[in-house]
Amino acid sequence: MTEPDDHATPRPRRAAPAAGRARLWQRLSVVLLLVGAVGAIWYTNAWLTARFSENTRVRAELRLALYTGNLLSELQRTAVVPLLLARDPALIGSLSGKDYATISARLITAQKDIGAASILLLDSSGRVVGATDRKLLGTNHVLAPFYVEALRTNDTVFTVSPSSTGGFDFTYSRAVVSDGRSLGVIVVGADLVRLERSWAGISDAVAVSDSEGRIILTTEPRWRGLPFDEALKLRSAPTAIERAFQVTADWSSRSADAYVKGKAVMQSEVRVPFRGWRMTLFTTYESIRERVNAFLALEIMAFAILLAAGFYVLSRRARVQSAQYMRESADLRALNARLTREIAERERMQRELRVAEQTVQQASKLAALGEMSAGVSHELNQPLAAMKTYMAGARLLLERGRGEEALSSFHRIDDLLDRMGAITRQLKSYARKGGEAFEPVDLRVALSGALTMMEPQLRNRRVRLQRSLPRDPVLVFCDRIRLEQVIVNLIRNAMDATKSVRDPSIELVVDQLSHAHLSVRDNGPGVTDLEKLFEPFWTTKKPGEGTGLGLAISSGIVADFGGRLTAHNGEAGGAVFDVELPLWEPQAARMYPQAAE
Repeated sequence: MTEPDDHATPRPRRAAPAAGRARLWQRLSVVLLLVGAVGAIWYTNAWLTARFSENTRVRAELRLALYTGNLLSELQRTAVVPLLLARDPALIGSLSGKDYATISARLITAQKDIGAASILLLDSSGRVVGATDRKLLGTNHVLAPFYVEALRTNDTVFTVSPSSTGGFDFTYSRAVVSDGRSLGVIVVGADLVRLERSWAGISDAVAVSDSEGRIILTTEPRWRGLPFDEALKLRSAPTAIERAFQVTADWSSRSADAYVKGKAVMQSEVRVPFRGWRMTLFTTYESIRERVNAFLALEIMAFAILLAAGFYVLSRRARVQSAQYMRESADLRALNARLTREIAERERMQRELRVAEQTVQQASKLAALGEMSAGVSHELNQPLAAMKTYMAGARLLLERGRGEEALSSFHRIDDLLDRMGAITRQLKSYARKGGEAFEPVDLRVALSGALTMMEPQLRNRRVRLQRSLPRDPVLVFCDRIRLEQVIVNLIRNAMDATKSVRDPSIELVVDQLSHAHLSVRDNGPGVTDLEKLFEPFWTTKKPGEGTGLGLAISSGIVADFGGRLTAHNGEAGGAVFDVELPLWEPQAARMYPQAAE
């Protein structure tokens, strides 16, 4: 059989693994790119959202500080007006003389100079005698808080009262006193509605609540006069802040499923250092999401372009590989035909190799038979000599007419013939080729047959033989002849190992656990190189005394039986060979051919 030429067609051999690795790397690159894109987009979204949210929160806090400052400035500016007007001699003279003709005009002038929302002058009966809004002249406010509270104290009084337009009036009032007598009350309204209009043009929503939680100033008209929690439950959709409120059932108590981190609105709150007021600023995340989505769109576009470029490169490479595969297909077909021929050739060689192995095993047995021939001829010569003696005696007895005594000599000759037949049958059985005839074999019987064949050699060497056998059969499923060959080889090796020992001893132990075990132990010098022990043609014997095939063949035979042959040196010296075979099971018999009858 010729070996394949490694240089004739190298491309078909390497193309498949290389192509497989290339496809694997391509898929891995695409997966890594997709994972990287998803990770980058996720990280960019989280980082930009946090950054823009923080910027929005900072701007909201700055606006709150500005709004709070404007509100306090307006209140403080208005708070000093009643004190100035209460000391105006013209107003005091008008109340004392009950001359109110020019009071309204004077109050209108003061309103324009001061920038107040409204100014009222009430006489001692609570009737409006002067007003910047002439429609209010003559109305009576004797029960109004700003009038009652002002008469009770000598300081300026701040009151918040509902207005007729649906909002609230924020007024500072002070009693007009002359000569220790209260002539009336001056009431100045703070223009906080102007601040509401300025807030509405900049922020999404602003609300100012008093110490009781009631909203008194807000850019959302529907919230005025309501408690803070109730106001936030209202639904309407004209503005961005209200659209954000509608995406959640109750964003003030739990996170909403909208925009950023589950919240639809960013709520910032600050305490106004005035009568326990609090200012709350609401800012939607709409602008944040728009800016973040713009960046994400650019990033996704970049990854899409990169992925498209990658697919373009992969498609070009795939076209090149496809053309290469087409060029290589002819070489692959030729190589396939060649490999088919080589496989058939190898199978033929394997069959011939198995025949050669069996021939080598048979030669090993015949070599053993050659070594046994001297002992066997000695065993046969003794019965032959005895038979010659018995025949001569029987002849004399017959000549003398002593037939019964001659018959006993013939019985003894028959026994000797049976013994010689047993010896020749055992040798003939051992010399016969073993095959694949598997049958249940008692390991004790196989050991006894091997000892019968080795009996002449054992007797000539005077080797002390110790046997340890169980009472019950130890059945293994194998070829009996080949098993006896293994045992004979192990006993011969033990005998060879004890040639230099003064008192040679061989111990044979058969036992049964999960497997059947046969141990052959000797008291020789042991084995020096256990690793090479079962290699073919390796031997420690002198040239001409051994071929080095006995243990290699025995190991192969035991392996064919599904077992293993091992060796080690004993603790007390000498070598120990262990044969381990699986126990016979009835269902295992179907896997092997039966022994020939």
